Amino acid sequence: MSKIKKLLVANRGEISLRIMRTAKEMGISTVAVYSEADRNSPHVHFADEAICLGPAPSSESYLLGEKIISLSKELNVDAIHPGYGFLSENADFARKVKDAGIIFVGPSPESIEVMGSKLAAKQAVSHYDIPLVPGTEEAISDISVAKRRAAEIGYPILIKASAGGGGKGMRIVENEEEFESQMQRAVSEAKSAFGDGAVFIEKFITSPRHIEIQILGDQKGNVVYLFERECSIQRRHQKVIEEAPSAVVTPEMRKAMGDAAVGVAKACDYYGAGTVEFIVDDQLNFYFLEMNTRLQVEHPVTEMITGKDLVREQIYIAEGRQLSFSQEDLKIHGHSIEVRVYAEDPRNNFLPDIGTLHTYQRPEGPGIRVDDGFEQGMAIPIYYDPMIAKLITHAEDRTSAIDRMIRAIDEYKISGIQTTLGFCRFALSHEAFISGNFDTKFVEHYFTPEVLDSDLTLEESELLAALAVEFLQKETNISIPNSSQGGTNESAWRKRLN
Repeated sequence: MSKIKKLLVANRGEISLRIMRTAKEMGISTVAVYSEADRNSPHVHFADEAICLGPAPSSESYLLGEKIISLSKELNVDAIHPGYGFLSENADFARKVKDAGIIFVGPSPESIEVMGSKLAAKQAVSHYDIPLVPGTEEAISDISVAKRRAAEIGYPILIKASAGGGGKGMRIVENEEEFESQMQRAVSEAKSAFGDGAVFIEKFITSPRHIEIQILGDQKGNVVYLFERECSIQRRHQKVIEEAPSAVVTPEMRKAMGDAAVGVAKACDYYGAGTVEFIVDDQLNFYFLEMNTRLQVEHPVTEMITGKDLVREQIYIAEGRQLSFSQEDLKIHGHSIEVRVYAEDPRNNFLPDIGTLHTYQRPEGPGIRVDDGFEQGMAIPIYYDPMIAKLITHAEDRTSAIDRMIRAIDEYKISGIQTTLGFCRFALSHEAFISGNFDTKFVEHYFTPEVLDSDLTLEESELLAALAVEFLQKETNISIPNSSQGGTNESAWRKRLN
């Protein structure tokens, strides 16, 4: 067993800060890396040491794997944690870290390679009793052959990039007439985004839910699942709201999905933290989608309902320790919801809205957690993902968690940029979400920019209430007592305005 004493986090922002906080609790010294655009980022100031990698573009900074390894050796770093994004699922980087005599806080390079290819992943799990979406078992480039297979599977079908993610290289084909053009676009986009034009075909589930299982495995072959996360509220195939547990998963379904996830992990001799993603149809049949061989953005909701620090467990596993708990030890405690606070304009097709955080005040109180990497006055760089923060709530049940999240959203004060907070509040208040009867097409079915115009923020409501009171005083020449004098007029106005 190798004790980690010094950890370099090869990432930025909120996830870098989140990892280093756990490391500090464990008595591990930390090294931050940063680009010139992130020089004043909180994660830089929090670390024991910080090194500039280069200019703002990630290709000149956070993606410089060999430079990160070289710096780690110079600084006598024991281990590198990649976070998520950037180099986290780069098998070549993981292998070079290992070859340099440094611990990679993640799975083996071989596991990353297998699960990094959707086709290889499907072939690996085919030896286990894991449900798969009907489709091709290998990459297809011949359009006539692909068209024949699509007809056999039955339309609508989905063309997907084998090396893809985040909705890139993905095309839905409704009928045979549009197949050829859509396949050409999928191949072109896959080559552009991933340098790999391989695509495969599978049956398109028309009303899908996206439900994933968190797993942990040690290097001694023990694997457990830490229940499910519901991730169906998405825009552009990317998640915006996640919760744990799912409102529709029964105990029997949970066990079946958990057992399948463990099977996926064992299919590639997986160790570390990983997530097995499933697509679920309207009859609650689930099918293996892919495995993410890293920590997920939405990992906090799992931490909240299990009481397990997933980063701490990652570090223990990387040191060679055996899992300290079994499947029977794990229980679900309450309900947790996460909303991703993006610098995006929901009124303008969720396009990034880069600017300066003129106001930035976090919500507080029981059951509220904010994972972020910004402070008031900072600018949101144009070079990276526009996520500002993750807002997480935990409560004894789902209804209370929703109510707490709405309260937290109302308390979150951000000005200078547009954010997804208004959309998230709308979604959480919608009958479809409250009932649990929703799928990945929530935005398509229910959201239009106009719905945000009817919702006033607490600050806007208070301003309108104050103006109304002032107007009434001038018009009637009547003195209206404020709440400190025992009056209730302002709160009454606020109730009417809300």
